[in-house]
Amino acid sequence: MASAIADFYKDKNVFVTGATGFLGKVVVEKLLRSCPEVEGIYLLIRPRGDQTAQERLDKIVECQLFDKVRQEQPSFHLKLHAVTGDMCEPALGISQSDEDMLVSKIDILFHSAATVRFDDPLKPSMQLNVVGTQYVIALCHKLKHLQAFVHVSTAYANCDRSYIEEVIYPPPVQPQKLIDALEWMDDTMVTKLTPDLLGRRPNTYTFTKACAEYLLTQEAADLPLAIVRPSIIGASWREPLVGWCDNFNGPSGLFVAAGKGLLRTMRGECNAYADIVPVDLPANLMITVAWDTAVSRPENIPVYNATSGGVNPFRWGDIDGMLVTYFKKYPLDKPFRRPNCAFVSNSFMYQYWQIVSHKGPAYLYDMWLMLTGQKPRVVKMYNKLEKALKSLEYFTSHHWEWSHDNMDALLAKMGEEDKKVFKFDCRGLHWPTYMENYVLGTKKYVLKEDMDQLPLARAHLNKLRNIRWGFNTILIVLFWRVLIARTKIARNIWHLVVSLCFKFLQYLRISSTQGP
Repeated sequence: MASAIADFYKDKNVFVTGATGFLGKVVVEKLLRSCPEVEGIYLLIRPRGDQTAQERLDKIVECQLFDKVRQEQPSFHLKLHAVTGDMCEPALGISQSDEDMLVSKIDILFHSAATVRFDDPLKPSMQLNVVGTQYVIALCHKLKHLQAFVHVSTAYANCDRSYIEEVIYPPPVQPQKLIDALEWMDDTMVTKLTPDLLGRRPNTYTFTKACAEYLLTQEAADLPLAIVRPSIIGASWREPLVGWCDNFNGPSGLFVAAGKGLLRTMRGECNAYADIVPVDLPANLMITVAWDTAVSRPENIPVYNATSGGVNPFRWGDIDGMLVTYFKKYPLDKPFRRPNCAFVSNSFMYQYWQIVSHKGPAYLYDMWLMLTGQKPRVVKMYNKLEKALKSLEYFTSHHWEWSHDNMDALLAKMGEEDKKVFKFDCRGLHWPTYMENYVLGTKKYVLKEDMDQLPLARAHLNKLRNIRWGFNTILIVLFWRVLIARTKIARNIWHLVVSLCFKFLQYLRISSTQGP
């Protein structure tokens, strides 16, 4: 059965920003593999250090993500073209010759470049997420053959609302006015102004993504535009590799910390939705949205909430147990402690477990390192972990609901073959299986650990268990001895327990000598 979406991309040229990112790479791979007649894919890549844009692209296509398409199309790399540029530079930092080439060739544009760091100051976050989008819009207006422009936002852009529809909400300030003001404000003024601008939003990331959406209504309403809003992007579900992920962003970093035994407790509401979407679903959605935008030519800007909570709920309280189970089944190499992680909603209990499970052991371990002539490092590591947990606390402690009418309508337009090939509906996702594959993915793809060494990792985990049991036993004995030495009640209880044990042993001996 023919694929209408694959046919649409035949002889098309695609431009992608953010192609070196997690989602961007999956979009590029999917286009190459499922739309094999696409003419060319142009990737905006910023040179890094001594690496040119082309060298960075060459490095990207060497990774395991492209193994499947490499087998099916050995010359796939000939369709990939690096375009040197920078999202923060005027005109995207693209040379005039490259811009002329893009203007004459590009049919589809995917804009997924953004800073996803929650703790970024307002100025750099605005520069990349809003001004960078402005530069992309300016380029789109020049493209002679543009049929679809897909902007990737976030489902949390309007997290100051509990129910989020597939519409664009106005931010508290006009984006252009803020851009102009930031040009003359110094850092001190911006820092003082930031909390008032954010309002109930937790960070500059969500605020600037909301500003970028509204900017699109002002400057790109005449373009064939659509907005995709993924929630928390996690490891792949089905393709091209089950459980694939390649970074510590989002949930992956927390999962690795839990697997290493570093993360023991986290602030969050157990019943709140953990709105995770596997990366292959928003990638498929972006490709499908571009097709529908080009074919249907909607009058208004369609928005797609790519979330899971409304159709296949998964709660934070389900995650901690699964992580412990699967990291014990597939332990990471040389964990710091045995995996054991739990979400805590009560502030007092969270602070208590922070001291008992995180800070206390960290200081003890650093003292041991100093006594053995090694450099202390664990407290510093936990400080970084605490900072990351603090930035995520808002999202694990709140609950949102998103409408998904546009998603359902798009699904209804697709043929049966396209529903299989470009699947973006997570209704059939089995969360325990997904989490097991996610755990395996962090081990294989993020940490690049050898699966043949799994027996050794399990042996090391058992060793940590025995150490823990021995340590706990010593603590109990010492504590009890102190009680016996200081209180008469404890001594009486101890004598009673010993007496009962002695009588029980006598009973067993008498029973065994009498026989049946």
